[in-house]
Amino acid sequence: MTNILSAGTPAPDFSLHVTPDQKLSLSELRGKPVILAFYPADWSPVCGDQMALYNEIRPEFARYGAELLGISVDGVWSHAAFAKDRHLHFPLLSDFEPKGDVAGRYASYRDGDGFCERSLFVIDKNGVIAWSYCSPVGVNPGADGILQALEELPK
Repeated sequence: MTNILSAGTPAPDFSLHVTPDQKLSLSELRGKPVILAFYPADWSPVCGDQMALYNEIRPEFARYGAELLGISVDGVWSHAAFAKDRHLHFPLLSDFEPKGDVAGRYASYRDGDGFCERSLFVIDKNGVIAWSYCSPVGVNPGADGILQALEELPK
């Protein structure tokens, strides 16, 4: 596993496609906590379970005013089909071209494999990483760490 960006590091800004003609930038969300969930690939069993869990507990994230963003190197069309099939109600951002560029800025891209680490980041309202965690690719990291990090953010 890589040494992903750690707490105290300013979160690198990015702008990624949510749909073929719509982008979302991290800087647009400044002023509220943001959860970045990098994951290896749409349609993999662990990723599907992980994203379904986060979708199910979105109300808990909302209690903290936090925005949830899923990020992988899959294209927007794959994301659209995956989100529809799994009934996901949060943005899946495509780090497709240049492949893994944003994941690389967070030290979460697996160069030899061509996909993202299963890494999580909680970014505070000022754009600084408050918490990060890298799970083994085959292990669903759950949400306990995210919820604890949100709880510990200054109000």
